[in-house]
Amino acid sequence: MSKATILVIEDEAEIREMLRFSLERADYEVLEAETAEVALDKLQGRLPDLLLVDWMLPGISGVEFIRRLRKDELTANLPAIMLTARGEETDKLKGFDCGADDFLTKPFSPKELLARIKALLRRSGSQDSETLVAGIMTLDLGQHQLNINGEAVEIGPTEYRLLEFFLKKQNRVYSREQLLDRVWGRNVYVEERTVDVHILRLRKLLTPYGCDTWVQTVRGAGYRFTPEQVADTQA
Repeated sequence: MSKATILVIEDEAEIREMLRFSLERADYEVLEAETAEVALDKLQGRLPDLLLVDWMLPGISGVEFIRRLRKDELTANLPAIMLTARGEETDKLKGFDCGADDFLTKPFSPKELLARIKALLRRSGSQDSETLVAGIMTLDLGQHQLNINGEAVEIGPTEYRLLEFFLKKQNRVYSREQLLDRVWGRNVYVEERTVDVHILRLRKLLTPYGCDTWVQTVRGAGYRFTPEQVADTQA
């Protein structure tokens, strides 16, 4: 089963080490950044399942960091817990106002932190045991397994990521550029034609099950995933 990934943004090395120890012991994968600037760079290539953000970061503060994430569609819904020594109600309100999902005042116990993380992942649907469903199709993110009509289906890694994105964003149109950003990552430099190639591969994989028409071409706009419907604009 795959692990949920947590990005820790904390400038104090000792606290990062403590957090890494606690999180890895709880079977999470941990990424680290000592500043918001480093964290922003990491997010260009890979989106974690949850963020732990220290309020008092050098340079861009934790509050400003989260505020920036909420303005970007790619990171707008990333679950984020603010870590801070500030315990006043006005500070908590400021933290929530910037877009933090939860607020934990230092010092805190590892048990409380893990409970908050588990609850937030559950609320956000980012648990590593999540199963995505569309019609006769299920995608088990924990087992990394696609099943269609009860049958296990082999799928390549890129097609898997593409299908996972579509299942999470059903009935919405995304341009090739947007799909490159969200599926391949912003620091991966490939041509937009690459999207078309993998869309064709995904359709071919879904054809025996009658699901290929779910991946629809919207002329002049991009692609949309709509289960159990046939697109008039199908390529």
